[in-house]
Amino acid sequence: MASEERTAPAPASERLRTADRPASLVPMIAIAVIASLVGIALGLIIDWFPLQASTQAEPIDTFYDVLIIASVPMFVLVSAVVLYCAWRFKVRPGEEDMDGPPIHGNTRLEVIWTLIPAVMMLALCTYAFVVLQDAEKAPAAGEPRELNVKVVGEQFTWTFFYPAATPGGEEIASDELYVPKDRSVLFTIKTKDVLHDFWVPEFRWKVDAVPGVDTKYRVTPTRLGTYPVVCAELCGLGHAVMRQSAHVVESAEFDRWLQEKRTEAAGGGEGGEDEGGQQADVDGKSVFTDNDCGSCHMLADAGTDGAIGPNLDETLAGRDANYIRESIVAPNEQITKGFQAGIMPPNYEQTLSAAELDALVTYLEEVAKG
Repeated sequence: MASEERTAPAPASERLRTADRPASLVPMIAIAVIASLVGIALGLIIDWFPLQASTQAEPIDTFYDVLIIASVPMFVLVSAVVLYCAWRFKVRPGEEDMDGPPIHGNTRLEVIWTLIPAVMMLALCTYAFVVLQDAEKAPAAGEPRELNVKVVGEQFTWTFFYPAATPGGEEIASDELYVPKDRSVLFTIKTKDVLHDFWVPEFRWKVDAVPGVDTKYRVTPTRLGTYPVVCAELCGLGHAVMRQSAHVVESAEFDRWLQEKRTEAAGGGEGGEDEGGQQADVDGKSVFTDNDCGSCHMLADAGTDGAIGPNLDETLAGRDANYIRESIVAPNEQITKGFQAGIMPPNYEQTLSAAELDALVTYLEEVAKG
């Protein structure tokens, strides 16, 4: 009997009292501090984001680093306490049917662990608000005039509209985004159908395109280059191919590009007539490849193997130019068996010039005959 008393486990209340000794907490604290420092170091070393290509990108990245510094120790602290308690106060053999000791708690400790996270959250929210307010500031007096670009999403493409040359004129549509370097750009985002999300990762900003609502944000591009435009909201079967390009160019180059687009819209320039009055030459195959048609369609002549849309080698065989044109400008009128409506963008008549559309139709008709 005496032997059983010596080997019986200590009551949980007794183990709880002995656990209060500072020496028993030292290993837990040491491990938590080391794990926090390692976690913070890894979080700051890892290159989470692409290049910074706007003035808004740097403060947003810095804010993310601050979140890592604040959140990693909290995560490690909570995890360490949970793991330590699970180890220190686990059920011993013979205690399976015993209740734990009645504990009132520690009011001071409860106040501390409630107050510290609350203060941290308030500080982080304040910091986030300051970053947001600063990023959304309109250009100050004396800075270059802000450019307004309307972004319209639809399944499954983006169309970018630029201001007309004169008030009341028709906006300039483009299927590629062009913006000038070091000039503020205000985007107004709309959608024609479902929920989308307009995102250029290098600019850092992203915002939903909500049916019936105009959303906005502004960026000031700072790095020349071409960056992906991504839909960051699952919007249907063709969501994965709802990608286009954002081109950041020098101001003079942007002005030339915009003037060319305005000339095209007025009936001249590329796709119109040259100085001799002859129709400018447009390569239909280049139109097909430049507009990334091959990401959805298989076409042997262009060397593409997309499978989201119909195989053009099969579906266009024997078809005339009228059928091909209608399939491009009104793709939902005749749906190939096995495919769904709403996958192909219906705006090519707006984003392609008349000459480009004619050249594309001619190219596809020739390929279909061959």
